[in-house]
Parts: sequence; structure tokens; C-alpha cells
Amino acid sequence: MRRNEVDRTKLSPMMKQYMEIKDQYKEELLFFRLGDFYELFFEDGITASRELELTLTGKSAGLEERVPMCGVPYHSVKGYLEKLVNKGYRVAICEQLEDPKTTKDTVKRGVVDVISKGTITDFEMLDEHSNSYIASVLEFSDIYIITYADISTGELNSLTINNKEELLINEILNLGIKEVILLDNLNVSLIDLLKNKYDIDVNFSSEYYSDDIPYLNNLNDARKKAGVKHLFYYLVVKELKSISHFNEVKVIIKEDYLEMDIHAVRNLELFETIRLNTRTNSLIWLLDKCKTAMGSRKLKSYLMHPLKDINKLNKRYDMIETFNNNFILKDELKNLLYEIYDLERLCGKVNAGSVNGRDLLQFKQSLKVLPRIKEIMEELSIDENIETHQDIYMLLEMALYENPPISVKEGYLIKDGYNSELDELKNIRSNGKDFIASFENKLKNETGIKNLKVGYNKVFGYFIEVSKGQASFVKEEFGWERRQTLTNCERFISPELKEKESMILNAEEKIVELEYNLFIEIKNIIKKEILKIKRTADIISSIDAILSLSIVSEELNLVRPKLNKEHILEIIDGRHPVVEIVNGDLYVANDCIMNKDNSTLLITGPNMSGKSTYMRQVAIIILMAQMGSFVPAKEANLPIIDKIFTRIGASDDLVSGESTFMVEMKEAR
Repeated sequence: MRRNEVDRTKLSPMMKQYMEIKDQYKEELLFFRLGDFYELFFEDGITASRELELTLTGKSAGLEERVPMCGVPYHSVKGYLEKLVNKGYRVAICEQLEDPKTTKDTVKRGVVDVISKGTITDFEMLDEHSNSYIASVLEFSDIYIITYADISTGELNSLTINNKEELLINEILNLGIKEVILLDNLNVSLIDLLKNKYDIDVNFSSEYYSDDIPYLNNLNDARKKAGVKHLFYYLVVKELKSISHFNEVKVIIKEDYLEMDIHAVRNLELFETIRLNTRTNSLIWLLDKCKTAMGSRKLKSYLMHPLKDINKLNKRYDMIETFNNNFILKDELKNLLYEIYDLERLCGKVNAGSVNGRDLLQFKQSLKVLPRIKEIMEELSIDENIETHQDIYMLLEMALYENPPISVKEGYLIKDGYNSELDELKNIRSNGKDFIASFENKLKNETGIKNLKVGYNKVFGYFIEVSKGQASFVKEEFGWERRQTLTNCERFISPELKEKESMILNAEEKIVELEYNLFIEIKNIIKKEILKIKRTADIISSIDAILSLSIVSEELNLVRPKLNKEHILEIIDGRHPVVEIVNGDLYVANDCIMNKDNSTLLITGPNMSGKSTYMRQVAIIILMAQMGSFVPAKEANLPIIDKIFTRIGASDDLVSGESTFMVEMKEAR
């Protein structure tokens, strides 16, 4: 049975509601909340049952035939969502927007989130070492505008490249963009290449965000502004995302960075190995000793965008030297950074409204160590202007229990002493429970029924339980009312117990409601400071990245390179750092010397003699130097390089029908 074949007049009220919501999200798999399950119906149910290997059942919906249905428990939905999104599906999450207890009609429901490859914000579904980018691509006669953002961290960038499709694909792959938004579906070959060859999600939108975006006033290019508005319309209107944690557009100027195409990145094995496509034994694997997830992402950005500015590079070298010369403070700093959670993505969760009590505890723990980190940086005379946000830390310290539940609607979130009304309700609850314990002893003494006990369950509330053998001792003058008959016992309620039950349960409900409201207040206070905390997180990530390079420089015996403007390249006893680590003491160091009048070296030798390793070694030393790292050599005097091209082996681009020689000639042209 298909959805468009149904006579809607015959549908049950709940299924009519489903159909109305599904009409607005035709392209998404609609996860429709029913109690403790998310259900999918009709074609969505058939697709989900196939992709997730779930049992396809049916549901009565007022029709003669049961409609196709499958479902998953709400508490374990993340794993299912991850599978579907990774397979290229978009998922709409439809929640119950009111408590079923408060209405006699169909529970109000609505879509609260739409998830696709580029808009995942859940920690468990993201790679902590990499950004998760979604990009808008606008094509003009002479250029492409690529506007890419990480919704989980609030990073927003604008990049301009020449109007060449191969350059566009190269940038998309190098940046690791997960999802691309195009204006239309006219460029069939590009769409097919991105989706089917590179497994990148492609969607279409012809609309632009119309609300005011103050920080766009800093952009003097109308086309860049259009790129941001094109992306934001998709995020806000189509995917229901909040963009309030975006506060600036970073304009990426390609000429500021050393340029590499995707083939150079892959052949040099900067982020993953060629043979196994794993991070292990790549260059980033070797260099990443970061203590925070955001530091790892920052370090990856350094390697992906090597600088050409000598002053900025020397500043990074100076920080590495300072850390190396102050090993005691360096070790303390390492330990402090280890206590900082992923503040960038925690800020994203606060902004998205998905933050829970345990997330805010991670927030608190991260903020706790900032004052000492600030002191250490000042002792090292490194001016990073770290804001410590101690007002937020003290708020969380006063408010939150140390081990709150995952759900924010279960209570047990807020500490005693934070709110007087909450303390009063807790006192009523506590005294009520003390009353129950003493009430049981009182009844035993008054009635002589020694195995009597006072219990509680969610269905019947508080009750007096008497075994079948003792039930005859329950006298009419007790004034007890029979509440439930079980196989082995009878359960009763007394007027006094009923009065206390009402008091205790009302207090319990009010406590849960008040704690939730207080939690929302705390979250909103933090949300007002999110942009400041984001700036602090960015500073901490930079410190962590440079500290990682400092640790590696000592572990691998790296040296500070000298930079020159005379086109002189002198590497004495250079080494390929990854090959050296993997092969231990077997690596033989090499020199590479090119004076300002020498622009070409011809390298010859038999197969497997090390030519490729030697060429990669030189390229990697240059890349490490221009990302701001010390380098694996005895001495290194290097020029600023603007581009690196490499093809190792003859099979790199056979799929395009071009030999390695032809590709190299075209690049050199």
C-alpha cells in the first residue's frame, strides 16, 4: 500500500495527523513519535525496514488493510539514525509536543529536527578529529562561491575559486565536505560524480535567507553574502537548525596558503594511508598529540592550510620553543588541557537545545581549569587573552548535581540550596517518605498484621499490602478501601494514606517540573554567553595544537626551520617522520640542497630504491614547516613554497583517461 493511494477520509485521527506532517516532509524519512517508539509508515516503513533490517509489520489506521509500519525504541534511536544518514537518507524527527496526560484529543506533534549528512550535531555520530561541513555552492560566470559551515561548532567560511569544475571537486574533497547544496539539478555530471563516486550528499535549494545577519555587513562582496544566505535558508527553513552561534564569516583567501590538490594530499598520506584508508600511519596521526578534540581539529586545519606568512609561522615556532624551554609548566598545561571537553561542540548543543545535565557538567569541568591555564600562559609571556567565564562556572557549581540523569525531565538535576521553592518541595517529599516508613510500623502495631507492608507503584500509587492468609484480619472499622486483588495478596488504601499520597505525588511532579524549568533557565543564561565561550574554545584549541607540535618536536627530535626569501632549500639529514617511526632505526637520513639558481632536481634509480620516499620526505618537511611545526632534520633552511604537486605511481588518474605524465604536464603548464 502506497501513501498516495489512501482514502484519507477513512483514516484514524492519529494517522490523519501523520499524513499532514508527512506532506511537509516528502523527501525525508519521518520518524513519528508514538509513546516510547518512533514509527515509520507506508514507503518510509518499507525503506527503513530494508535498510535497518527491521521487521516490517502493519498498523490498523481505519482502513480495511493494515498500513506498512516498522519502528525503533526512542532511547536507542541514535544508532538507527546514524545508519540511515550515512546511507544518504534525510531524516525528520517528529516529537510529541504536549503531555498525553493533559489532553483527551490526539496528542499534538510536530517535526523538531531534520538530520542529514552535513547537519549532524550529536557527539556520538561525529568524528571528534574532523569537522563536519555542509556547503553551499553558487556558480557565477568566472568563479564558484563555496560557503561551508560546521553546524556542530559554529564555524562559517567563504571561499572563492575559479570556475573550473575540477577545482570545485578538489576543494570539496580536500575540505571533507559531507553535504553540498546546489541551486538546481541542471549539472547532472557534477551531481552524479559527487553522489555516486565520492558519496557526498547533494541537495537543492533556490531560496535565500531573508532575515538580517549583522556580521554580513563586514563582507564587501554581494556574491559572498548570497552564499551565506543560500546556506542559511537551507539550514534554518529546511533543516530547522539554529544559527545563533554563528557570529562571523571567515573569508578564506587561497593565496594566503600553500596549495595542494586532492592527489597531493592523498599521495603524501597527510590524513589517511593510501592502501588502507586509515588514520593510523598518516602524518596527522603522527603529529596529533592533542589533549582535546577541538585541538585535534585545529591541528588538522593547520596541516590542511599551510601558511605562507613568515611572521605567523615564526610566532608558532616561538610558542613551540617556549613550551620546550619550560617543561614543568608544559606538563602541567598538558594535564589541564586533558580535563577540557569539546567546548566547541558543547556550545553547539547548548545552541541547538539538545544539551542535558551531563553535558553541562562537562561544561563546568572545562571552565574550572581555565583560570590556571590563563596563569600559565601569562607566566610563559604568551598573550592569548583567555576569558575564564567564572560566573558561568559558579552558576553550574551551585546548581547541578554531580551525577544527573541523561534525561532533563526526570528530576534529580538541581542541588539543594539553589532555589527556595524547590527546597520546600523536596522537604515535603522527604518528610512524606519518612511518614510512609513510620506509617507502616504504626499499622502493624494497631492491626496486629505483622507481615503488612506499605508499597508504591506508578499505576496504583501507594497501597497497604496484606497477604491472602492475613486478609481476614482486615476489619471494616479500619476504613480501608480495596484497591487491587492479586494472586497472593490484597492491596488497600486508607483515608490517611490517600491524603499523604496526594501530597507526596504532587510534590514529586512539581519537583520534576520545577527542576526542568530551572535547567532551561540555566541553559538560556549560558546561551547568552555562547559567542564569548566559543572564542575561548578557539584559543584553547590553538594552544592545544601548538602544544602537540611541541610534544612531537621533542619525541621525534625535530628542529626549528629557518625561513628565507631567496629560494634556497637546504635540508641536512632530512627524514620522513612516519617511515622513520614505522621502521625504527632502519631509516637513513638524506640531504636535499637547491640554491637560488637551481630550480630542478632529476632523481633516478632502480625500483624500490627510495625515490618516492625521498620526494615525499622533502614535501612533508616543507608542509610541516609551513603549518608551523619543527621539522625532521639536523638543519633546515627553507623558502616559502606556494604549491605542491605530486603523483606517486602510474595509476592515480586512470579513471579520467589520463596518464600520470599527461596530468603532470597539464599541471606544470
